[in-house]
Amino acid sequence: MLEGGLIPLIFMVAVAIVVLSIFFSFVPVMLWISALASGVRIGIITLVAMRLRRVIPSRIVNPLIKARKAGLELDTNQLESHYLAGGNVDRVVDALVAAQRADIPLGFERAAAIDLAGRDVLEAVQMSVNPKVIETPLVAAMAKDGIELRTKAKVTVRANIDRLVGGAGEETIIARVGEGIVSTIGSSNSHKDVLENPDLISKTVLNKGLDAGTAFEILSIDIADVDVGKNIGAELQTDQAEADKRIAQAKAEERRAMAVATEQEMKARVQEMKAKVVEAEAQVPLALSEALKSGKLGVMDYYNMQNIAADTQMRQSFGLPGEKQKPADSDQKE
Repeated sequence: MLEGGLIPLIFMVAVAIVVLSIFFSFVPVMLWISALASGVRIGIITLVAMRLRRVIPSRIVNPLIKARKAGLELDTNQLESHYLAGGNVDRVVDALVAAQRADIPLGFERAAAIDLAGRDVLEAVQMSVNPKVIETPLVAAMAKDGIELRTKAKVTVRANIDRLVGGAGEETIIARVGEGIVSTIGSSNSHKDVLENPDLISKTVLNKGLDAGTAFEILSIDIADVDVGKNIGAELQTDQAEADKRIAQAKAEERRAMAVATEQEMKARVQEMKAKVVEAEAQVPLALSEALKSGKLGVMDYYNMQNIAADTQMRQSFGLPGEKQKPADSDQKE
């Protein structure tokens, strides 16, 4: 009898334990007690409703407790809507608390917008209190005298909370400062002027208002290092002279090739004229033969012409360098 009555009791206790476990896992009673102990009045039904809306109650209640302890007037609807939008509720509340302590005017809507825009709102508030130093990479620029200068600058910036949404980031600041450095060095007549007064770069860059449209406010620009680089002007002149020399050599080679071509062309024309002379001389015997046949030239006239040609050839041979003549009987041997 006792054993028969104990089994249903154990079963009922087990069922009660399971029901209580499900109840306490679904209904955050301990979180509700913590909120009440901290002075945050929130209903247990509200916490259950958060569960139904797939909102983790601790992600809302804990930041709300933190805000109330800091004296911020926030409600669960604001935090829950920001959580559902994909924001970081805890970081937004931390940023609001830090802004309040630093006496920086920052409302929840502005902080939530900055957080949803992908910016670290807490870091922005901290940067407003404690400015950040951004070091630019090595910037090379050339003065008017052709000497290259390599410069590094340290830019002290403070976050501008009003321009965090839609404002440019650190990359823009670095690019604009580098542009200002190049412009200042490039407008200097001598690199010595920049070496003597590096603050010329700082003054010029600050006067240009390079922080316009960015999420930062430039407080100061300090030149960390200025080194003398290459003599770019001399190198450019050397390269130009080398290029001019190559152009002149190419033009001279072109003229030489044209001269050689003209010379070869003249030689070809001389050979052509010689061929015409030989062709004309070949017509002379034919003309003489025709004259003899037609009776226009007598035999004695022909012999007289031959004698004159032989006499002329003999006279011409006297003016040539002498050569030993072979004896008439040199060819006659035994």
